[in-house]
Amino acid sequence: MKFNKNILLPLTLSLFISSAFANFDSIQELQKTAKKGQVSAQHNLGNAYYNGDGVVRSYEKAFEWYSKAAAQGYALAQYNLGVMYAKGKGVVRSYEKAFEWYSKAATQGDAQAQYNLGVMYSNGQGVAQNYAKAFEWYSKAAAQGDASAQTNLGVMYANGRGVGQSDAKAFEWFSKAAAQGDASAQFNLGLMYSNGQGVAQNYAKAFEWYSKAAAQGDASAQYNLGLMYDNGQGAAQNYAKAFEWYSKAAAQGHASAQTNLGVMYENGQGIARNPALANEWYLKAANNGSAMAQFNIGQHYLHGSNGLPKNRVQALNWLKKAANNGHAQAKLVLAGLQ
Repeated sequence: MKFNKNILLPLTLSLFISSAFANFDSIQELQKTAKKGQVSAQHNLGNAYYNGDGVVRSYEKAFEWYSKAAAQGYALAQYNLGVMYAKGKGVVRSYEKAFEWYSKAATQGDAQAQYNLGVMYSNGQGVAQNYAKAFEWYSKAAAQGDASAQTNLGVMYANGRGVGQSDAKAFEWFSKAAAQGDASAQFNLGLMYSNGQGVAQNYAKAFEWYSKAAAQGDASAQYNLGLMYDNGQGAAQNYAKAFEWYSKAAAQGHASAQTNLGVMYENGQGIARNPALANEWYLKAANNGSAMAQFNIGQHYLHGSNGLPKNRVQALNWLKKAANNGHAQAKLVLAGLQ
């Protein structure tokens, strides 16, 4: 059972909708003021239509009023237009137009627009992929305290993308984002403490940061907490707690956690032995691409063990899947069956 060593990069566009009725007593007053060309009223009326707040929800009307405010240079409206183009709400989806409007807002200092420009350059959405430009825009947003941008800067330093590789700088940016409660950053800090990457190896600190991320529902952190309890690293060995955290990650579709649940049910570790449930979790994990689960199912079909009947066809099917997935032992078993 190995630690999940992937550095996570949350490359999703964010959405910001501000308060719809700031400084206005009624929707009627807001509409009247917006029609007179008052820019914040136009933006807030767009918010009202977007949220269905005091009016019937209409993304088309929201787009119309955001457009009026954006044309006057209102950064929040420009940002929200970018969101609508990116999501295809109230307008035909266009990443190119989203990029255009995010750019206008970003140049005025809007941190979320700056973050989204970074995402678009990272993904090559609406613009040619350019990690150096992604790094530039993440840096601007991160300097304003945007936690997601800080996390992504950490990832870029960790992977040497768009900037020279530096574990120390990665640790620094993950720490800033983690302190703000960013779950991906908390997971990545746990990973760096586990691996002694950019910081002295410290399993107790790894456990601490995985726990914070896991409490927010991060499946990889939940899985790694399960491993730490399983192996007695950073916490006293506790199979029942390992089973608990594997279960949380497995429920989110984490293939390695599903595999480890199968192992625990098969061996009766942390839970009463139950071959049927072991096979159920192995099958889920195998269908999610876990080479270990594929190998385990293949072995049980080959030998008629763990409640599965002997079935050479099924055994070969699963062993081949595991071998094609890089499982070394599956390759050896197959070679011996030729």
